[in-house]
Amino acid sequence: MPKKNTQKLVQTSGNLGIPVVAVLGHVDHGKTSLLDAIRKTSIAVLEHGGITQRIGASSVEVFHEDKKRQITFIDTPGHEAFSKMRSRGATAANIGLLIVSSSEGIKPQTKESIQHLRVSKIPFIVVLTKSDLPDKNPEKVIGELAKEEVLVEGRGGDIPQIEVSAKTGHNIKELLELILLVFDLKVGAEKLVPSGVERFEAIVIESKRDIKRGSLATVIIKKGNLKIKDEITSGKIHGRVKALITDKREKIQKAEEGEGVEILGFEDPPVVGEMVYKKSDAQIKQVGKVEKIEKAEGKKSLFFMSSEASELSIIVCAETEGALEAITASLPKEIKVILKKTGEVTEADVLLAKSTGAILVSFNTKIRNEVQRLAQVERVLLKNYTVIYELLDEVKDALEGKQLSLQEQIFGSAVVLASFPFEKTKVLGIRVTEGRVARGDKVRLIRGEEVIGESTITSVRIGKEQASKVEKGKECGIIIAPVLDFTIGDMLLCHD
Repeated sequence: MPKKNTQKLVQTSGNLGIPVVAVLGHVDHGKTSLLDAIRKTSIAVLEHGGITQRIGASSVEVFHEDKKRQITFIDTPGHEAFSKMRSRGATAANIGLLIVSSSEGIKPQTKESIQHLRVSKIPFIVVLTKSDLPDKNPEKVIGELAKEEVLVEGRGGDIPQIEVSAKTGHNIKELLELILLVFDLKVGAEKLVPSGVERFEAIVIESKRDIKRGSLATVIIKKGNLKIKDEITSGKIHGRVKALITDKREKIQKAEEGEGVEILGFEDPPVVGEMVYKKSDAQIKQVGKVEKIEKAEGKKSLFFMSSEASELSIIVCAETEGALEAITASLPKEIKVILKKTGEVTEADVLLAKSTGAILVSFNTKIRNEVQRLAQVERVLLKNYTVIYELLDEVKDALEGKQLSLQEQIFGSAVVLASFPFEKTKVLGIRVTEGRVARGDKVRLIRGEEVIGESTITSVRIGKEQASKVEKGKECGIIIAPVLDFTIGDMLLCHD
């Protein structure tokens, strides 16, 4: 009897029982090959369907317990879109696949993926790929995962894990079964609880403007359903649904929860990561409340931490492992380190800081202009330090509720072309590559990924004439004090 009731619940749940799966992992660990193998398996089982990447989301149909079930995969590559979705208070997926090569083990992007999954709070499955290779070592990989606090079933944890081979097809069908099992046990059961009429919600995973068709947006439907002629809104962008298109280029009249569809009908392409709602009075009011909350939270994380807060979240990027360990070991115990890493600050770091409400600090690391601009747009506090005690002092100030200064402003960048002796110093012959270079700017000397040091521009000359500043594309000579050990090809980053 219980078995029949369970079947009835699953059957009557309709499209509410569709897992939405995000595939994350290090580059070249087999994400694309795995999706291709799933496509082939789906075709073999049902003689139709499969995965495409035309709209950024795709569906596969499989038989599970004598029922035809659907799984939606998010094909958007990389972590950036995943992070953007999370930074705006929602994630498109309700299940994650952590892809790890059974021959190569944990890599930098694997660690980033773990953090993204942890922040999203969705259940996930560890998928050990390339199990057909002779140098595979799943035991070693499981041990490395344990060091990252990812404990799989049978090793002290409850995270499912499975070995697969995209090349031979080993365990591909079993992986699809496992996805449905995890969904039914940890996600789907919640969907069977009656909650009245749910308002429509979807999340944008891709958007673009087509010259012939107009604005297009790929969405994953989180709640409710969407039909032709429905009026919709995403942020400040509105529209009316003119067409709903599946990953197989089929036009449909109605899309249900868990499905990924391309919408034609927005006035302009909506922002990736924004929510989509139906345009009704009640829902517009609710959207307004959400936007106000997000703006308030963004302002709080940029300028100061409340004195009532007992914990401050932080992301630390440092030039070397030694500096990283020195910084993290000196932080007060109330500081929660979300992520610590060596190397330059990336867009993914900024988006992770946004999604967790953390401040982002770096020590002697490279910060590209586009990363700095993203931090400003997303209202994330991002600062680079060259003296450890200054970093620690400001972080402690933030913990005590003191207002932090705005993030470092980047004025421009230049490349060193030549060196000329001048009196008792040296002139740097440079070409401005971004923004402008001006007398009085602080300047950071960067060689490859290494920060050589900090100085100040004391003189700018174009030929023999003094100048106050030089714009992008121009060449000039500058003098800095103190003099740094520069060489031709070095980069200069001018900041406040």
